[in-house]
Amino acid sequence: MRSFINKNKRSYLITAFISILILIVVLPGCGSSVSGGAAESGTKDRAEAVKLNIADISSNPVLRVAKTKGFFERNGIDATIVNFATPAEGINSLFIKQADIGWGADFPILNAVSKGEFSIVASTGTSTDRNALKWQLFVRDEIKQAGDLEGKNLSFMRGTFLTYLWDVFLTENGVDPKNVTLTGQGGSDEAYIALKNGEVDAAWVTGAVMLQKFEEIEGVHVLTDMAQTSVRIGGQIVVPNKLIEEHPKTVANFLKAVDEASQFAKENPDEVADILYDEVKQPREATLKDLSENNWNIDFTQDALDSLNRQKKYMVENGIIQTDFELADKINLEFLKEILPDRVTATP
Repeated sequence: MRSFINKNKRSYLITAFISILILIVVLPGCGSSVSGGAAESGTKDRAEAVKLNIADISSNPVLRVAKTKGFFERNGIDATIVNFATPAEGINSLFIKQADIGWGADFPILNAVSKGEFSIVASTGTSTDRNALKWQLFVRDEIKQAGDLEGKNLSFMRGTFLTYLWDVFLTENGVDPKNVTLTGQGGSDEAYIALKNGEVDAAWVTGAVMLQKFEEIEGVHVLTDMAQTSVRIGGQIVVPNKLIEEHPKTVANFLKAVDEASQFAKENPDEVADILYDEVKQPREATLKDLSENNWNIDFTQDALDSLNRQKKYMVENGIIQTDFELADKINLEFLKEILPDRVTATP
């Protein structure tokens, strides 16, 4: 009798062990994942969200709204917003895989695509006269006109388009750019301290919060704004080609979510102001002012293409881009055409 029981026990243990082995072999096949900050797995009913680190700045409402109001989640994206001092820093973070998607002005975008495997997938629709008005030039009180900037120390944010803006502004006003000193800062806060302490004589500034801070500096005034120059700077969205290859649907879904968030921001400015106050302590009135003057419109227009071409020409001629390239090879509009075909009105 005891022998019979032991045999049954052994048989039960063997059966259980085989069942466990089968589960170990079969279960991993129910999902899949990729490295590099984006994971995707699921069942027949629903796939898990793709994880994306998205580069941003604290004062930009659109991406934060897309996350907070669930637009990313509803489009299959598990988003983490990674804040940087400038969009240019966020774009640079793509190289070290700190972020999966970035946005910024033409200058840092073109710098990135010239050096790495990245593609421009849409414009933010911000290359407008109204946006140019937001960029104001603060100077010391003794500087009454552009000619007074000769021999002065001028601030710029490293990696941004501001060196280009300075060149154009000075040249258009009869000042040789070689006769000024350009001093790079890491962000607007650093430029604020430098101007306040007398370390620089002038700085370009944008954004309601920063504009108010600079207006309060004693002995400083606004000389002009970017709208009085020929410079109009577009904003572009850039993604690594690897993300396009591994998660093409996610790229389209990202653009869809951002467009939905932009529309929400236009229709619900008060709620957006509350979101930015709650999450980054930006004053409500600053957010409302920024929204009234500038909000993203996901598209790709002739203005966006012209802006990229002008900026690229300048960067190549000045050795900032050392190896020239075909701009069309770095623009991929298939995802934008898929979700918003009427917004693509220019072909590279």
